[in-house]
Amino acid sequence: MRSETIPPQQPVCTDTQSVQDPLITFAIPCFNAAEYMDHCIQSIVRGSSNFLDRIEIIIVDDGSQKDDTGAKADRWQEEYPGIIKAIHQENGGHGQAVNTGLEYAQGRYFKVVDADDWLDEQSLKLTLVRLKWLSGSKLDLLITNYVYEKTDQGKDKAIRYKGLLPEGRIFGWNESKRFKLQQNLLMHAVIYRTELLREIGLKLPKHTFYVDNIFVYVPLPAVKRIFYLDTDLYRYYIGRADQSVNEKVMVGRVEQQLFITRFMIDSFRLKEDVEDPHLRIYMTHYLSMMMTICSVFLRLSEREDAEEQRLAIWAYLKEKDPGIYAKIRGGFLGLGTNIPGIGGKWLAITGYHLAQRLFRFN
Repeated sequence: MRSETIPPQQPVCTDTQSVQDPLITFAIPCFNAAEYMDHCIQSIVRGSSNFLDRIEIIIVDDGSQKDDTGAKADRWQEEYPGIIKAIHQENGGHGQAVNTGLEYAQGRYFKVVDADDWLDEQSLKLTLVRLKWLSGSKLDLLITNYVYEKTDQGKDKAIRYKGLLPEGRIFGWNESKRFKLQQNLLMHAVIYRTELLREIGLKLPKHTFYVDNIFVYVPLPAVKRIFYLDTDLYRYYIGRADQSVNEKVMVGRVEQQLFITRFMIDSFRLKEDVEDPHLRIYMTHYLSMMMTICSVFLRLSEREDAEEQRLAIWAYLKEKDPGIYAKIRGGFLGLGTNIPGIGGKWLAITGYHLAQRLFRFN
């Protein structure tokens, strides 16, 4: 049963046992997720069947009140004591749920799996075997492929890094090739070393959407040792009308996109703070994507200050990092999404929808 006696500001973990030296912690943020969370958790348990004595699953019930998310989390903990932990907290948003998972994590590596997504069971078995093999190497980042699962359309789209990253060995950023437009390292692709995230003091903003961009982007300069495993591990569900990546929802939350993008701009002056030129190019590419998203969704927005806000985010980048501003603003995406006038607006929106159909990213 859920405890009702803990002060409301303090996350509650009722599990008193733990796996000894877990290889990996899977953190599952859950907010009114009772409809999907079982599928997510089952995929991890089944895929980890040969490693149940080496994994940890932390279910973070982020103040769910509209369904039985919290009760389900407790039932999973009761079924797998010492392996699954249920943590209940006041609602703090996706970022705070990830923060809580990281705070409690005991695994050497840390993987976030959203409650409405899941992991491919065979790929997970392969990933855990590889992680065990690499566990003595102080690996900073394991990268795997992920798949957009458009269940409403019966389609999927895999994002892979084969040919872009070396395989079969540990490498550094200097051995990576140029990422293509659709090959961003989203949260779904990364497994970080837990202590690395703690060493850099990673804390995601509360009550904010799209914090997964910060989760991936901010640790990158601290990453020195990387391994790429060419397997389609993460299955990223796309299709619900209320999903945060639904176009109408993103337009309505464009203020949050602006906040996240400013956070990322403030995190580094890329030319000064990022030593490796290959990583600097990639992070510039990632920031360019964020600036493009802001521009396009402001042009899709009907808010009266949309044009003012579009100009303001570019002015912010120019003030904070003039060199990177010039590179991004003068690039293909920067030019294409910021042509002035009605014609420029039409071109930016049309280009976005064309890319959306081509890459099927939301």
